[in-house]
Order: sequence, then structure tokens, then C-alpha cells
Amino acid sequence: MLVLDDDAVRAALTPEQCERAMVDALIAHADGRGTFPLRPVLKPPGAGALLGLMPAHLAGDPGSFALKAICIVAANRARGLDAHQGLVVLFSGETGVVTAILNASALTEIRTAAVTAAATRALARDDAESLAIVGAGVQGRAHLRALRGVRPWREVRIASRTPSRATALAADASELLGGDGDGDGAIGVVVAPDARAAVTGADVVVLATSSREPVIERDWLVAGGHVNAIGASTLAARELDVKTVADAALFCDSRESLLNEALEFRLARAEGAIDGEDHIRAELGELFSGRRPGRRDPAELTLFRSLGVGIEDLAAAELAVAQARELGVGTEVSL
Repeated sequence: MLVLDDDAVRAALTPEQCERAMVDALIAHADGRGTFPLRPVLKPPGAGALLGLMPAHLAGDPGSFALKAICIVAANRARGLDAHQGLVVLFSGETGVVTAILNASALTEIRTAAVTAAATRALARDDAESLAIVGAGVQGRAHLRALRGVRPWREVRIASRTPSRATALAADASELLGGDGDGDGAIGVVVAPDARAAVTGADVVVLATSSREPVIERDWLVAGGHVNAIGASTLAARELDVKTVADAALFCDSRESLLNEALEFRLARAEGAIDGEDHIRAELGELFSGRRPGRRDPAELTLFRSLGVGIEDLAAAELAVAQARELGVGTEVSL
């Protein structure tokens, strides 16, 4: 089997290639060829961390299985480590033999931002040119890189509860974004004093925080804007207020995940602000395959609520392994 550490995953898995793989994987799910359950989560009292398991299967000849085991340790941020630590295991769909083990931190970082890039490409207005990123950690950085070619950005605003992180990310933004927006204009990068200053008037917003309370308000969002909420993955966290959820055309990677794991959706439903599941316009796979509509109006507010699902990890891992074999990176071992 092939073992890919952090460096090998990053060498093998580019954001652009991963975005295409995420589109294909989510279409496969919409077609009934990709299967994954809700993730079981172990959160021992007082541990300060949790362990999540994300199994998935992709049908094919012979098809494949994957399992991601991921620890989320909030205290890692102060240690200079990614909060997400774990591994992804690939299995042959025919024999069950383990074919690869990959570093889950790098894989999760890249595939999460790649899904956001695909959603933004499909849902943001064609003339969108200003981008706001709230959160300057691992995912804030990954999203800058993944979104660089999605629209011809003219302005990027970055906000963080830790100003030094926002400043550091802004210093690297030109390199992450590839220099010029579309080849004939420089990108203006601004460190915003707070989330409100970053988000107000922005065409596209990325929320990449670990907040337990909303970090934006509906009134800050511009008509025709698009929001990606990617930081909250448990019922203990949320980045959105109820009014934003209620007013937006809502898209997700998985209805089941949204209904069971998204706190702000549950609150909006409990308060009677939305009509439950009917408020979900589409899963991304339904959108990408043309089964369901995307943006209907230039003034419409669109929202992608990302939870992250196992089929994304499986597809990203398969792509990374295929590319790694071509590049000659990674370590072959016997199990």
C-alpha cells in the first residue's frame, strides 16, 4: 500500500484538480453511486477533543471504500498545529485490501476548500469581484488558494479574531491568489478590523471560524451576494444568524448532514423562520448535474452550508494516490 504523509499529499493534490474531483464525487452521490452515513462522533467528557469517523463507498469496477478517522483538537491552534489530525484509509472495493493511507490534515484542508470553490463557481454572480474571508487559520489560507481562479477578484478583505493571523495571511495573499485577478489588474488585499468591515458589501464571503455564535448578520450582506459557511461542523458551533439562513437560497453537500449536524438550520426551523427541509434548494451534486436550479436572480442571496462528507475524502484520496504514483512520491509498505 502507498503511504502519503503531509508533504506527499500536498505535492500530489492541487486545488484545481481536487475541485474537479469534488464535482464528480458529489454528482456520483446524486446519481446514487456514492454512499456515506452520518459520521459517528466520540466526544468524551472533559477530553477537550473529539474523534469522528467518516466511512464512504464509491460504486464502480471494482469500486472503493474509504474511512477517515479524524481528531479535532481546538487547543492545537495554540500549539501551531492543525486542529484536524488523523488519517484516511483506502480499501479495494473488490478484495477489501488496504491500498493507501493518507495524512488527513492535508487532505481535509485541500478538499474542503475545493468543494467551496466548486460551490462558488456555480453560485456566485458572474461579475463578483470582492471576496471576504473571516478566519485566518488553516482553512482561511486554503480558501484563498482554492478560490484564486474562480472569479477575477479585485479586492480581498481578511478578518480574524487574532489580528496577527489576518496580517500574516494578507502578506501571503498575492502569492496564494496568483498575483493578478485576471491578468490586467492588481488585487487589493485589506486587513479588516472586524468581520462586519470585511463582509459588508462583499460579493463572496467565506466563513472559516470555530465560533459558537454567529460571526455575521444578515444586514451586512450585499444583495446578490454568495456566502460559504464552512467552519461549524458540530451542533455546538454556528457562524450564521437565523435571518441569513431564512433569507438565503440554501445549498449543502448533504441534506442528511445539514438536517442533523447544522445548528443554525435547526434553530431557524425551531423558530419557524424556514419550512424545514423544503428550504434546502439543492445538494451540490444535484446542482452540478443540472437536476436542481442554482441562482435564480442576480439579486438573490445564495448560501452554501458545508459540513464535509466522506465521499469527498474518498475522491480526494483516490486522486492524490493516482497523482502520487505518477509523481513518484509517497512510501510503499506492506501491511
